[in-house]
Amino acid sequence: METATPKQLVLAYIEAYNRFDVDGMVANLHDEVVFKDIANGEVNLTTTGKESFRQQAEQAKQYFSQREQRVTDWQVADNQVEVLIDYTGVAAIAFPNGLKPGDTLQMQGKSVFQLEGGKILSIEDIS
Repeated sequence: METATPKQLVLAYIEAYNRFDVDGMVANLHDEVVFKDIANGEVNLTTTGKESFRQQAEQAKQYFSQREQRVTDWQVADNQVEVLIDYTGVAAIAFPNGLKPGDTLQMQGKSVFQLEGGKILSIEDIS
């Protein structure tokens, strides 16, 4: 079997995310994967390890009734993939920032993926 390219690994992850498919999201993650959510220069969330990531991803499914990450630009270099993302989500719960169920959240951001041995070793979501 051919090894997936870094771009294919990242695309499979994003497509699984858009389908709320947690098994698909973790399928290509390294056992020691580190996930960071960074907003306005501050790290809001960090998970370490595949199981911790899975728990967070399962929990996050409840926040939005619909969600989509659409890649607008790819930068691929060796073991790093950087994607610019247009994000759209429809809130399923009330958020502390005033977002109410049914409200649409739209934002731009980027995600940086580090790869090792054909797996995703780290993900930084930056908005």
